[in-house]
Order: sequence, then structure tokens, then C-alpha cells
Amino acid sequence: MALNDQLKKYLDRKTADQLDMLVRLVQAPSDNPPGDCAPHAEVAAKLLEQLGFTVERHSVPEQVVAEHEMQSVTNLIVREVFGPGPTVALNAHGDVVPPGDGWKTDPYGGEVRDGWLYGRGSAVSKSDFATYAYALAALKSCTPNLKGTVELHLTYDEETGGLVGPKWLLDEQLTKPDYVICPAFSYSVTTAHNGCLHLEVSVTGKSAHAAMPDSGSDALRAANQLLTKLYQYSDSLGSKTSKIAGIKHPTLVVGLIEGGINTNVVPDRVTLRIDRRITPEEDAFAVENELLELIQEARDIKGISVTTKRVLLALPLQPTEKSKAVADLVSKHATAVFKEPITTGGVPLYTDARLYAEQGIPTVMYGAGPKNILDANGHRADERVPVDTLPKVSRVIALTIASLLRVKSVSE
Repeated sequence: MALNDQLKKYLDRKTADQLDMLVRLVQAPSDNPPGDCAPHAEVAAKLLEQLGFTVERHSVPEQVVAEHEMQSVTNLIVREVFGPGPTVALNAHGDVVPPGDGWKTDPYGGEVRDGWLYGRGSAVSKSDFATYAYALAALKSCTPNLKGTVELHLTYDEETGGLVGPKWLLDEQLTKPDYVICPAFSYSVTTAHNGCLHLEVSVTGKSAHAAMPDSGSDALRAANQLLTKLYQYSDSLGSKTSKIAGIKHPTLVVGLIEGGINTNVVPDRVTLRIDRRITPEEDAFAVENELLELIQEARDIKGISVTTKRVLLALPLQPTEKSKAVADLVSKHATAVFKEPITTGGVPLYTDARLYAEQGIPTVMYGAGPKNILDANGHRADERVPVDTLPKVSRVIALTIASLLRVKSVSE
């Protein structure tokens, strides 16, 4: 029997079990912030052990976790050695953004309705705990002659940068894969994504009674002037178009503003948090310097001081010849399984996939989801994933791994 048929038979038989695994993962909260994620890792580890895997639990030291404003992190690794050869790692993250308002269903209910599973993390990216795990289980069942190793990396820091997730695993030399596949939150194949700069800007003045405002220095008024410059700069970014399909141009958003003491007091301090998305064609460090120079202008206001702090600098994921070759393999198998053209391209968000690529590892993104992240309601109310894509994506991943690990005497 051809490998594709073997995999389909196995995954069709396990469809209910695969869905149950995802439901149970969604039902276990893992919001980040606050980032108390070790309990979810234990739930995931036990589910993987029920599938017959040996699960390594790697607890990140409390001090390191606290430095990244989280509470607990246990990263999981599953290693299946089929023989000598390269290592393919499949990485998905179990931490999720808080649910927020506007849900029509319980964000931790794992409800299946009209062919979709609803819940926080169902698409981003607990679904790929299930797709990747069952891809590996299917390979174990169907192909004893693989030449290499498959690893599952299930980590818990993507929503705050990935530095105690994949980066920590790499820095601790717990893994050194030759290829990596990470979630794309849709079933197109992603070879590039934007980078991201988060800056915190503190505008400091001097408080005063509202009846005598001239006796103080109004931090909010100075911040307002800075905001005007920032939004003018944001509008100008539309002309810097990217050549990568799926990525339009850089963006800038002021996502958080805090400040003031009381209604009748001149504000003495205002803090802004800026999100600047960086296209793969841009130099991330040049972008940071450009923005810092713009912010410096606010320091010219009498009685006002301005300080900046880099909160995050995530470099863009850039395609390479080797990653394009892996992406072409995924695209070929996905097109065959889904019976429609599955293309490659980029996405405007940023992910922890970049952390593998920064180590020179060919990295592509492909996972469960609808055709695009907007249909998945990623990071929004009523996040969802189409149930019927789960076994199909597992099959695509399994076929791709088989191609990378040079299956012999097996017809695909």
C-alpha cells in the first residue's frame, strides 16, 4: 500500500482521538500573560504519553521565567529516532493570549459546532500539538524505514517573544535540528514573516494643580505632540511595499497609553507602548534607530524628559534557498492532500519560528487552520479551527517528513 494511503487509513481511524486531544488542550487554560504555563505542559505531556511517546519535561528556571514576565514554563520534547540521518523538528506553542471580550461561546469550552472547534488557542497553536503529534504517530505506525529523527518541540513563550521557549531550548543545547516546521495558523505554506519592534516610551514632566497649570510641565501635552509625529510616520510607511506575497508594508501602532494622577492634576508622566512591524526587506536595527531619532524630538520641550526602553526586537523570518526547498515539498504534498493549489508566501505577523532560522536552520511554517488567519479569528473572540483539516494537515506533515528523511522502498 502506498504511504499516502497508509497514513490516510491510520489518521481516519484516529480522527476522534485527535479531536479529543485538541479539545482537552483547549480546555486547559494557558493565558500569557500571566504566563503560568507549566500546568498546561503537564496536561499535554500526559496526552502525548497516552499516544505512546516518551516525553522530556524541561522546566525553565524560575529566575529566567520571571525575567521574561512569566510565572512558570515547562517546555516539552519528544524524540523519535528512526535511524541515522537528519533531524526534523515540529514546533508548536501552548501559551495563548487572554480571551478578551465578545465571545459567543466559552473560550475554554472546546465546543465543536458546524464543523469548527471553538476556543482560545484552538488555532494559535494548540491545534498543531494535535496535528504534529498524530503525524509522528502515523509515521511510527506506517514507516519503519525512515532514516533520521523526528522531534516535537512544544513550548510556552511565543506570545511574549519565544525567548524561554525555542530560544531557551537552543541555547541550552537540548536540540539541534536540521529542519524545522512551525505553525502557520492556516494551511498555506509560509516562508517569511515580519519582524517586530516593541518600544516603551516614558514622557516625564512635572505635576501641578489644574488651576495653575503653568507651574508644572504637562507630560500628556508633550506625549500628544509625540503621538502626532508617530501617526504621521505611521502613515508614511504605506509607501514601503514588500515584494513578498502576503506582506504589504511596515506598520506602526501605539497599543498602550498610561498616565496621569487625577482629573484636577497636570499629568507628570505618560507611558506609551509602540509596535513597529518590520518587513523582511528592512534592516531591523536601522528601523529602531530611525524611530529613536523621531522620539528624540520630544525631548526639546521645556521641562519634559523622554526615555525609551526596548521591550522586544524580533527579527523578520526571511526565506532561504534551503527553506524554499522544504516549503516546495510541503506545498506539493498539501496540494495533493487538499486537492487544491496550496501556495507559499509570507504573513505580516511575527512568530518564534524566526528563532530557529536565526540559528541557520531551514524553517517553514505550516499547520492546521482555515485558508487564512482572519477566518481562524486568531487573537480575537471566537477563535476557531476547522475540524476536518486536522487529519489532512497531519498527513501533509508526515509525507513531508518522509521525503526529508529519505524513505526507501516505499511508494508515496
